[in-house]
Amino acid sequence: MKARVYKSTGSWYVAKADDGKFYNCRIKGVFKTENLQSTNPVAVGDIVMIEPEPEEGMTATIIKILDRENYIARSSPHGRHQHHIIASNLDQAVIIVTLKQPRTSFGFIDRFLVTAEAYHIPALILCNKSDLFGKKELKLFSRLRSIYQEAGYRLLSMSVENNEGVAEAAALLQQKTSLICGHSGVGKSSFINSFFPGLNLRTAEISSFSGKGMHTTTFAQMYDLPEGGSIIDTPGIKEFGIFDIEKQELSHYFPEMRRLLPDCQFNNCLHINEPQCAVKEGVNEGVVSEERYVNYVTMLDTIKETYQ
Repeated sequence: MKARVYKSTGSWYVAKADDGKFYNCRIKGVFKTENLQSTNPVAVGDIVMIEPEPEEGMTATIIKILDRENYIARSSPHGRHQHHIIASNLDQAVIIVTLKQPRTSFGFIDRFLVTAEAYHIPALILCNKSDLFGKKELKLFSRLRSIYQEAGYRLLSMSVENNEGVAEAAALLQQKTSLICGHSGVGKSSFINSFFPGLNLRTAEISSFSGKGMHTTTFAQMYDLPEGGSIIDTPGIKEFGIFDIEKQELSHYFPEMRRLLPDCQFNNCLHINEPQCAVKEGVNEGVVSEERYVNYVTMLDTIKETYQ
């Protein structure tokens, strides 16, 4: 029987079968030894074949994982040469960011976007808590919007607290499978609660000591939208480490840089010290933002440490 994985706890999975019924599933031991680079053999969004267990109620065994159309992963915090698959078979990846309480760094945003580009998944940026914007945040948001719209991304401002901009953001999720990602405390659970008022997901409080959000979501879980499509809620992520990207590939995952690559003198240009580099010229001319370029260089250094 074919089914789709809706929840992963690491040892048990909840899968929705073609008959519309949900099953609590375990995996065959063989999956635990395959694909050792991944810390989780089964991910939310996977299409699997299950075998219901007789006389065990709504339980089943996952006997096969069907080929994934795509997936998005990050380096595992438990081992830098392993990765953790966050979700699979996605139509888009949505990052919710905030400029205050807590503030999302440009570096985190760019690592997320690079990963989405690497796995060929369209990305959307939602900037929440616009009700907290003062002059400083308004200026920062204007810069943020300029940078990412120039790079080719759609960025929307919203306030889940005041129900402003939420309907516009929600419209972009209809009829699609969307991964929802971001730091703890940015409003992911509140955003999802706006779709499902009866769900009452726990919302994060902000630590008075660090100014950062505290984790509320423990496991990735998918929810079907009332008007079609689905969203995948993920645990709040402190860091988003890129995985399995070569140094020469990295600039290909910055759309504004990718457009300039044919004009570089060298095919393997890393855009650091090489002469006649179109990307560095783009930075000087404002075609590539300084912030994105700095984050590119930082990521490049990380790749050097990890893969060499």
